[in-house]
Amino acid sequence: MAFIGYLELLFAVVCFLFLRGLSRNKGLMWSWPFFGMLPALVHNFKHLNDYLTQLFKLAGSTFIFKGPWFANMHLVFTTDLANVHYVMSSNISNYPKGEEYKKMFDVFGDSSLLNLDSDSWRIERNVLHTRINHRRFHRFLEKTNRNMVEGGLVPVLEHVSKQSLVVDLQDVFQRFTFDSICVLASGYDPGCLSIDFPDVPFSKAFDDVEQAICFRLFVPSSYWKILRWLGIGEERKLSRAWETLDYFMAKFISLKREEVIKRKKMSEDEEEEGLDLLTPYMEDDKYSDKYLRDNILSLIFAGRDTTSTALTWFFWLLSKNPSVETKLLEEIKANLQGNDEEKSKSFNPKKLSRLVYLHGALCESLRLFPPGPFQAKSPLFPDILPSGHPIGKKSKIIISLYAMGRMESIWGKDCLEFKPERWISPQGGIIHQPSFKFLAFNAGPRSCMGKEVAFIQMKSVAATMISNYHVQVVEGHPVSPSTSIILHMKHGLMVRVIKRYVNE
Repeated sequence: MAFIGYLELLFAVVCFLFLRGLSRNKGLMWSWPFFGMLPALVHNFKHLNDYLTQLFKLAGSTFIFKGPWFANMHLVFTTDLANVHYVMSSNISNYPKGEEYKKMFDVFGDSSLLNLDSDSWRIERNVLHTRINHRRFHRFLEKTNRNMVEGGLVPVLEHVSKQSLVVDLQDVFQRFTFDSICVLASGYDPGCLSIDFPDVPFSKAFDDVEQAICFRLFVPSSYWKILRWLGIGEERKLSRAWETLDYFMAKFISLKREEVIKRKKMSEDEEEEGLDLLTPYMEDDKYSDKYLRDNILSLIFAGRDTTSTALTWFFWLLSKNPSVETKLLEEIKANLQGNDEEKSKSFNPKKLSRLVYLHGALCESLRLFPPGPFQAKSPLFPDILPSGHPIGKKSKIIISLYAMGRMESIWGKDCLEFKPERWISPQGGIIHQPSFKFLAFNAGPRSCMGKEVAFIQMKSVAATMISNYHVQVVEGHPVSPSTSIILHMKHGLMVRVIKRYVNE
């Protein structure tokens, strides 16, 4: 039975042999008999986002990817704004999540907002929208933000700075946001961020899930289903990660139930201090453990990697653009720094809203390096896109956010430059771009409800770090995006953290 373990390798080897002897540019869109364009995709999969960007520049804003004839694999890639608006907003009723999407994201469960459609989705979205916008959650958010930055992030940065250590900033941010979102979603801190950098299986399981889902998205469904049946490759990692996630979520829910029982005995004043997102669900007996597991797991997934990835790319861009860092430092000093009482208010959303240039810099970073580099949609019924491309019922539309940020037709000839000024009006306010053009927080009815929460957290972290430290990327460190449903840095971000002088 040893040959079974080589099934995945055999497929890749066959694809590679077809491309042998071809230059990369000539083979970008090569369509082979029997195999179609899949060999080129497999060959370039390790640098998928840059590969797709090259294809768009060669083939235009929309092109059809032909898969193997036996796999029924019909992908339509697009960066066309009219197509994006059509699929994500004006005709979204024909582009629901669908059954295939649920199968690919099955680890998050049937009752997760990530997988729901139609009336079920609207009901659950309204419930969560109410929870997120409640004053008690916002108090909890501000308090948690301050505690996590001052009690978690800063001590680690101080330790690294004093010891002159090289540290993976991406890992630091992932630990920080993972602890933060676990507290916000469930009320419990897994203690991922500390100076000894403990191993946290719950966090590692998310990495394995993301890679497996990305693999499922770009290969024929029959292929990954065979791997799942055999229990090998990416599907084996996903299965083990799923068990880990279930274990920790059951633990969170059990502990929370005990806390809710105690909470009912507390005075009303104590309850008004603030509230995480899980507690209100617990106070209603109609929700099963399975429902709670699916929804809280989805919230942790949404909040863990998106914010940490955005911060990682943001600080790398600052290291490449020192003039932007200087302007940010000046803005932060002018609006947030002062006596201790003023500093304690730097986590207040109203105070953070004064940081217009910082907001623009974060948007610019998200434009170039969106945490979710692509969106996938399939129609209920055959359709024709505004670009004129026909869409079959079994077609899959892939919207490349990463490539969109690099299209001159969308952002101008300076699209590859990091320019926060792009987002600031002559009057000094923020220029709000249409969501179908700036898709970092999704578009249309499914726009991200946590957008405000994410900006508050990113601004708190950025303002604290920029005002107190200079981040210096290790010379020669390779920086490139990984191939996953989240745009991590493939090799992390190795840096030195240098303490700023008081008068600097």
